[in-house]
Amino acid sequence: MIATTSNDNLLLERISQGDMASFETLFHTHYDRVYGLVYRLVGNRAEAEDVTQEVFLKLYHQAFTKRRFAKQQTHNVSAWLYRVATNMAYNAIRSRKRRWQRNTVLVIDPIERKSVSEEVEKREEETAVRAALARLKPRQAQLLILRQMGFSYAECATACDIAPGSVGTLLARAAKAFAKAYQQELAQKHQSARYAQNQHPESRELEEKK
Repeated sequence: MIATTSNDNLLLERISQGDMASFETLFHTHYDRVYGLVYRLVGNRAEAEDVTQEVFLKLYHQAFTKRRFAKQQTHNVSAWLYRVATNMAYNAIRSRKRRWQRNTVLVIDPIERKSVSEEVEKREEETAVRAALARLKPRQAQLLILRQMGFSYAECATACDIAPGSVGTLLARAAKAFAKAYQQELAQKHQSARYAQNQHPESRELEEKK
């Protein structure tokens, strides 16, 4: 269950006064679900842990250093965490793509290609799903992931700070957008595979011998 807003706001007030025990309580209360959201986007445990820690450090910075959470207002802390986590995960994905583009793409030896391709095929669908999620608007991806994590409609509404009655409609739109993005991702992968085969004919010969 998502922690109550009143409990979170009490902890925020104490954090703004420098209470590290309250920060640790808030951290342990929300860590697993924030990490779960990030991991489903980035697909790497170490990177997900780093991003999740950055999310909570930002929360502490906003609460204690900048005093952004006014005491007079009620704040939806879980919604803030999930929104920031989604944005940071997207940033991590974009940064990873930029690093990949700067690096030289290594050509796999044809002898090793068969064993490597088996591992690639094993992960292909999972990778395509993450790539499709990265094509969506952040809130759409967030809703789909939270629902897949077992969040009820009411919990999704709280986590995304939206009206409970709109969750079903927004989820349906997100699912439709995901299906389209997934097909686009598969088409792009197939196009890249054909290009690679044209550039390296030995790979096509190996495929034909299977």
